[in-house]
Amino acid sequence: MNKIQDLASNFKVKLRDFRLERKLSQKMFAEILSILHSTYANWEQGRREPSIYEIYKILILFDAEPNALFGWDDVVL
Repeated sequence: MNKIQDLASNFKVKLRDFRLERKLSQKMFAEILSILHSTYANWEQGRREPSIYEIYKILILFDAEPNALFGWDDVVL
């Protein structure tokens, strides 16, 4: 895998862990973001990716750093 694929693969795992650390269901997380539950589920399953706007929204609403979602520290660039 190349580095971009590593980051994309890592994202769905990090997103799930991010949600679970906050003790939220997929449905509750989707409601906070004002998106459909199915949309969020597709992100976690790696079928779709959020837009940059949606990523910013997650980071702002949860006062998080980008590394919390992307795990850049886990990927050698």
